[in-house]
Amino acid sequence: MILSKGEKIFVVTRGSYERDIRRHFIGEILEVSAVAIKVQGYVFVFDETNNDFKRYEKLRTCIFSLIDAGIVVTVLPEESILEEIRYTFDDENRRILTDGKSFKLNVSEFGRNR
Repeated sequence: MILSKGEKIFVVTRGSYERDIRRHFIGEILEVSAVAIKVQGYVFVFDETNNDFKRYEKLRTCIFSLIDAGIVVTVLPEESILEEIRYTFDDENRRILTDGKSFKLNVSEFGRNR
């Protein structure tokens, strides 16, 4: 199995259309099968009025299909602190995901400040 129970992940759900809701998920894998993962964590949704991602504070449990081409899964470092992860910008105005400690992930490959 390529993913394991206990791993922390960042999931981007690709939109099919330009105006689709941009949502991301950060969490820890609870269960893994050959075709799906059950993950507990936080949902982030893009707020166009503030040009930023808003985190929903309530902890959620989601199931993602591993055979769905519409999601991109990134494995996060084991030491990353899920409860403290937020979006911010670096010195070059690239959007990054960070826990404010040792973890930092550049997510600006989708365009600067998007």
